[in-house]
Amino acid sequence: MPYTDAVIHEIQRFADIAPMNVPHATAKDVIFRGYNIPKGTTIIPLLTSVLRDKAYFEKPDEFYPEHFLDSEGNLKKNEAFIPFSLGKRSCAGENLAKMELFLFFTTLLQNFSFQAPPGAVLDLTPALGFTNAPLPYKICAIPRS
Repeated sequence: MPYTDAVIHEIQRFADIAPMNVPHATAKDVIFRGYNIPKGTTIIPLLTSVLRDKAYFEKPDEFYPEHFLDSEGNLKKNEAFIPFSLGKRSCAGENLAKMELFLFFTTLLQNFSFQAPPGAVLDLTPALGFTNAPLPYKICAIPRS
């Protein structure tokens, strides 16, 4: 199951569905990379800059589940994996979402094989906007015996 968990993590990292997080405000004066940011300044975190950071992901522009596996094949944490944001304003439903994603994904994989329709070319380029929504495409879900 660690590989399945790594695939789910990589889907969230690679899809980067909400690249611009909701606005936050600094709770105190902060110095960030040499810049003074006064208390109360509105900050809009760009999660893409972290989820595609070459310092944390070996192949940041490729779908590569091994980003989340150690040398023994176990799931490893990566501090740059923040699809739910960070701190007090992170997604309140993060734990529920992670559990539901795992159960939903594994149930689908246990019951179906997925493949593109004959002759179809799948394009993983998202529809860019405030969110990176996937483009519509057809897929075949074949029941397992």
